[in-house]
Amino acid sequence: MEKPQTTKAPNKSSKIKKRAQIVKAKLLKSYYGNPAKDMKLIAITGTTGKVTVAHYVHEILRSAGEQVAVLASDQPFKISMLHKFLSDAWKAGANYVVVTVPAEGLRDNIFYGLPINVAAMTNFVTADLNDMTPEEYINSEKTLFNMHPEIVVLNSDDKNFETFEGFKGKDKTVVYGQTSADVKILNSKLYPKGTEVSLSIDSEIISAATFVTGETSASYMACAAAIANTIGISSKHIVDGIAEYEP
Repeated sequence: MEKPQTTKAPNKSSKIKKRAQIVKAKLLKSYYGNPAKDMKLIAITGTTGKVTVAHYVHEILRSAGEQVAVLASDQPFKISMLHKFLSDAWKAGANYVVVTVPAEGLRDNIFYGLPINVAAMTNFVTADLNDMTPEEYINSEKTLFNMHPEIVVLNSDDKNFETFEGFKGKDKTVVYGQTSADVKILNSKLYPKGTEVSLSIDSEIISAATFVTGETSASYMACAAAIANTIGISSKHIVDGIAEYEP
């Protein structure tokens, strides 16, 4: 007689992994002395464009004379790498750190316990998902916005905007895009070696240009401008910083 087969609950291993990551996060936070408490953490997520936006914000803050460190990658990174980066940034005197947030990292709780000053989302393109279903991706992204960031920045042009528009920052929520936006894209021009965009920010119209090409580059500039504006960076430094980035 054939023995009945037993199967584990489908999410049991992921729950165990999350608990292990939480313990590891607490240990690393203690080991490095919790440097994040002395810096402002800007976390940028989305399926595409987060690396470009992170570098824009990095250059904008540098233009404004801020001490800033950036950790930007489309690939997930280990929790130990993140905490060492924060420690190194603190030792170097950074008051801002800009970090890309892959959904896989959120799923694995690598940002557990970190104070988020700004949480920004570029977009949600289901065609660019790798090993996650749309539902898994959304649930992972919600992890970031449920960490009670001071400021939330969202893309009103994203076709899945209604999935995330309920998330609010403790102090401020800012929306960027072509319509119904705090930072509004008025028009854009694509060139063989770059992009130019006109943005309306707090009733001021600015023009920014980048060496980044492609139709989405205007949205990425708007996202970076929205992030910078919410933390008090002037339009001059926004324009100068975007121009400085060379991919």
